[in-house]
Amino acid sequence: MSIDKDTAAKVAKLARIRVEDDALPALAQEFNDILGFIEQLAEVDVEGVEPMTGVTPMRLKRREDVVTEGGMADTVLSNAPDAREGFFAVPKVVE
Repeated sequence: MSIDKDTAAKVAKLARIRVEDDALPALAQEFNDILGFIEQLAEVDVEGVEPMTGVTPMRLKRREDVVTEGGMADTVLSNAPDAREGFFAVPKVVE
């Protein structure tokens, strides 16, 4: 597939990107380069390859899910920049 100046202009308009007429050939070439790279990726044989979320095998660190009684309001609020009457105090944003 090849992108010409008219198609590049249409894509730019759909993306709401202002592109000057003299920059359209360069944009069309960039689109063609991207499409060429995608075609190269499509040629790679991935049969039998498991999908991965990262390049190194790793398990997420997990903590034990323990139910507590709570009662830690003072500890939780100790890091608050402003706490009043047992609650986080935040600036008023609506008049």
